[in-house]
Parts: sequence; C-alpha cells; structure tokens
Amino acid sequence: MPPTTPYTEDLAGRDPLEALGDTPSRIRALTERWTPAQFERTYAPGKWTARQILIHLAQTEMALGARARMALCTTPYTSQPFDQNAWMARDSAVSGLDALNALVAMSVMNRALFASLSDADRATAFTHPEYGSISVDWLIHQMAGHQIHHLRHFEVIAAS
Repeated sequence: MPPTTPYTEDLAGRDPLEALGDTPSRIRALTERWTPAQFERTYAPGKWTARQILIHLAQTEMALGARARMALCTTPYTSQPFDQNAWMARDSAVSGLDALNALVAMSVMNRALFASLSDADRATAFTHPEYGSISVDWLIHQMAGHQIHHLRHFEVIAAS
C-alpha cells in the first residue's frame, strides 16, 4: 500500500516514478516558450506567479532530493524543515526560464536516483519535525504529487 502524504490525492494512485518522469516534461511543454511577462501571470489573485511556482518547484527538487540522499547515507537522519516563503525571497531574481531549466535538470537527477533504489532503500526511514518518522518512499510519493499539484496551476495559467 502506498504511503499517505499531503499530495496523495494529487498523485491519484499513479506510479510516482512515472509521474516524476512525466510531470516536469509537461510543465516544460506548457511554459518553455513563455515571455517574461507571461511568467508573471498567476492562477488566482494573491497566489504565486508562474515564475515563483517554478522557483518553488526547483527549490523543492533541490531540498527534497538532498533529504533523500542524506537519509540514504546518514543514520540516523533528521531532516531540516525550510520556510518556502523565506527561500522564495532569496531567489526572487531568478527568471522563469532559468527556474524551469533548474527544475527539469534536478528532477532528472532525482528520478534517476529514485529509479535506482531497491525496495529496502525506499523503506529507509528518517525523521521530519512536522511529519514524524517517514521513509524515502514517502518522500518520493510526496514529490510526485507535489509536482502534479502545481502542474494544474500552470494549466490554469496557460488557459487564461
């Protein structure tokens, strides 16, 4: 039975490795030809722009990929939470296209790592201050659902 994460509903039973291979490509197809002005559109008033969502996704790939690697190589491991808004403020100068390229590149690395893991590797447990004891498999499922969650935002922006 797959783990339950905050993005389980978004993943909707899909294989997380399949989703991690597909979703960044779908995001790229939607956004790669956008102008800087198009990257500044949002899916709803008061929400992040497409550029900010891409920055957030790239940051998440970086942070959660590092978490998985640390959990696989450090016992015991307790992950460090991060404030997504504070991180966004630090990377606010990144362009939409640069964030897209970073997202795609890091997602390729993470997916390759995840695809190479044995069932025992995926069962590797670590601690998160908010979620308690979780596994690398839980993290993989969370990342896949999180990407799909934000893909829907790009679809709304592209349709507007």
